[in-house]
Amino acid sequence: MTFLHPQLLWLLVLPPLLRIWQWRRSRQMSATVAYSSLKAVPARATWRTRTSKFLPWVRLVALLLLVVALARPRTGESQVEITSEGIDIVMALDISSSMKAEDFQPHNRLHVAKEEAKSFVSGRTTDRIGLVVFASNSYTQCPLTTDYPVLTRLIDELDFGDIKDGTAIGMAIANGVNRLKDVPGESRVMILLTDGQNNAGSVDPITAAELAKSLGVRVYTIGVGDADEAPFPVDDPVFGRRTVSIPAQVDDETLTEIAEITGGAYFRATNAAGLSKIYERIDALEKTEIETREWINYSEFGSYLLLPVFFLILLEVLLGLSALRRLP
Repeated sequence: MTFLHPQLLWLLVLPPLLRIWQWRRSRQMSATVAYSSLKAVPARATWRTRTSKFLPWVRLVALLLLVVALARPRTGESQVEITSEGIDIVMALDISSSMKAEDFQPHNRLHVAKEEAKSFVSGRTTDRIGLVVFASNSYTQCPLTTDYPVLTRLIDELDFGDIKDGTAIGMAIANGVNRLKDVPGESRVMILLTDGQNNAGSVDPITAAELAKSLGVRVYTIGVGDADEAPFPVDDPVFGRRTVSIPAQVDDETLTEIAEITGGAYFRATNAAGLSKIYERIDALEKTEIETREWINYSEFGSYLLLPVFFLILLEVLLGLSALRRLP
């Protein structure tokens, strides 16, 4: 509860002070006025004498309620309006077999990439996010949506073998741009993660980057994998599962050029912690501008106090002029 005029609450000290002054004044008058002694007459309390003692307190309560009413007590319900255009983001994830490399211990590259993608999604609030996957070709795993639980589930379902092996970076960019080209928002972003170099698909990565630039799509590229060699599991039909080393295949030069053409940035992740920090940096770079406007709907109830004030004053006047009237 608040008050529209809280400064008036200082007046609450006046009615008690007035009551104290009246009480002291009545005692002084009774001490100075001479009258015959009634000690010989036994005192008998009546309902009038008992009730008349409370009459001044009726006036005190009425004055206190009047002061509170003048201060205009009220309660308010706060309402907040949030306005946000949001950002449209497409994540393109490489699911080729090279993502099985286990240099992001204790898991492989794809597992860590999926976990960091889910973490990135959970940190957004009003943005529409879609998912594109690629190997030798590319397809849309999830269109742009704000249904983050569904998107997270679809990320979890990604696995090797969904697409024939290969790395079609150009096709992935073209697919993502196709998803973003018709959206009404002004901010369009693509995050492409791969551990290889373009060796499949009918679209050249640089051509796809130029297309993205023409449609106002910023592309952030992430190259994952150890800088030299990485352990890679191999299922041998004779000797069973064994681990071999595969050389780094990330095309840093092309991924950097894609980012520069589109106004994005290129990042290199050689371990799980590094990939997590990269997603944090992209998250900070692509923040949605949210405007909030707050207002309060007040309900005043000071007027409801005026009725008991009127009743108490009327009660004092009527009793003072009738049943509790004091004779001179």
